[in-house]
Amino acid sequence: MPPFAIHPQLRADNHHLGRFHHCHLLLNRNAALPWFILLPEVAVLEWHEIDEPLRQAIDREVQGLAAWVKRQFHCDKLNLAAIGNRVAQLHIHLIGRRQDDPCWPDVVWGARLPPVEYGSEQIAELRRRLGAELGLMEAQP
Repeated sequence: MPPFAIHPQLRADNHHLGRFHHCHLLLNRNAALPWFILLPEVAVLEWHEIDEPLRQAIDREVQGLAAWVKRQFHCDKLNLAAIGNRVAQLHIHLIGRRQDDPCWPDVVWGARLPPVEYGSEQIAELRRRLGAELGLMEAQP
């Protein structure tokens, strides 16, 4: 089996924040919405193809991040999806939504979000808090 690698499109569109035990954590470059992507370190393309014990462990990481995002960003709703039409590598979008966000109540896919960039200090602070509160570890970018 080839070594795990992050798809080039995911690398281009996101900041690599680090990793949990089973998933790498990415952050969409556009800060208009709190848009995180969990990237399980698996060789399969579909959620149902993951062995049950590993799927449960990944689900715990998803649930922990979901609760953290909802709390940290005061979200009204969380969108969770593993679509993979453009990038087949299994990845899970977790997007914090608020009634005052630029897309509400519509979907974010295909939306023309206002370009808002994260500063390096913001990214460092997110990494620090995710490490302290959820055990996010450093990983090779």
